[in-house]
Amino acid sequence: MFLKSIPSIKTVDLLVDTDLSREEVYSLFEFAAYLKNMQKTGKKHHYLPGKTLGMIFEKSSTRTRVSFEAGMYQLGGSGLFLSSADIQLGRGEPLSDTARVLSGYLDCIMVRTFGQDKVETLAEYASIPVINGLTDSYHPCQALTDYFTMYEDDKNIAGKKLCFIGDGNNVANSLLLTGANLGVNVAVACPKNYFPDPKVVKTAEKLASRNGSTVLVTSDIEEAAEKSDYLYTDVWASMGQEKDAAKRKKAFAKYKISMKLIEKCAPKASVMHCLPAHRGEEIDEDVIESQKSIVFREAENRMHLQKALICALMNK
Repeated sequence: MFLKSIPSIKTVDLLVDTDLSREEVYSLFEFAAYLKNMQKTGKKHHYLPGKTLGMIFEKSSTRTRVSFEAGMYQLGGSGLFLSSADIQLGRGEPLSDTARVLSGYLDCIMVRTFGQDKVETLAEYASIPVINGLTDSYHPCQALTDYFTMYEDDKNIAGKKLCFIGDGNNVANSLLLTGANLGVNVAVACPKNYFPDPKVVKTAEKLASRNGSTVLVTSDIEEAAEKSDYLYTDVWASMGQEKDAAKRKKAFAKYKISMKLIEKCAPKASVMHCLPAHRGEEIDEDVIESQKSIVFREAENRMHLQKALICALMNK
C-alpha cells in the first residue's frame, strides 16, 4: 500500500496549461514532492505496473525523452520512443488513424511536435490520455515543473514574482498561464516584435485578476526584473527557428540574465532556465554556475512532476 493516493483531476488530456485548475495543480505538486522523496530514498513506487507511455517526437529533446522514459520505469511501467521518422506518422498516415491505432496498444501518449493542432487532433481521436510534451504554442509540462520548483522553496508561491526575459515563445505563454492560475505575479520582457501571443496575455490577465496577481509584458528588462523572486530565460532561437538565429541574436542582445540584472531582483532571487542554455547569450556563464542558479534542480524536477501528471491522467 502507498502512503499517498494519486490525485484526482478532471481533464482527460493535458493540451494547454488551462486544462488544470489551481487546486489540481497544487495537488500534483504535493504528489510530485512525495514521488521525488520516494525516489531519493530508494523506495519503490510502482503506481503504474504494466502500463506503457508512447512518446512521439517530431522535435528531439534530451530532457523530455529521458524524464518521461525514466519516470515511467520508476513507476513500474515503460516508455516507448516513437520517432516520427520511424512510424507511419512520418509517411503521411492521418493523425486520426495514428491516434486510434496507438490507443489499442498504449495507455497514454506524449507528443512533442510543432503545431498545437496536431496535439489537439491526436487527443480528439485517441481513447487514451494525450500529453502535450511541447508545441510551438505551449509547453505545459515545463511550466508546471518550474512552479513546482518554486513550490519546493515555499509552498505558498502565490504573491511571488517570476520574471521571464527573452522570446515571447511557448515557454513564456505557459509561464504566463500557469503562473496567473496560481496567483504568481508574472512579468515578461521581450523586444516589441517578439511579445507573447496577445490572446494568451489576455487570458493570463483574466486569471491573474481572479487570483489576486498581476501580469506585465514590457520591452524594459529592468522594469520586469524589479524585485523579482525568480529570474527566468530561454534560448533566443528555438528549434525550427535556426534560419532566423542571426536576426534574433541581434534583436535579443540586451535580453539576457547577467549578475548586474540580478541586482534589480529581490535579495534572495533565484535563476531559472528550461535548458539547453547558450551560455554567453541569453545567460552569462557566471550566472548559471552561481549559487543563485537552481537550473539543474529545475531540470531534474521535470521527471518528478511528469510522473505525478502521468499517474493522475491514467488513474481514471
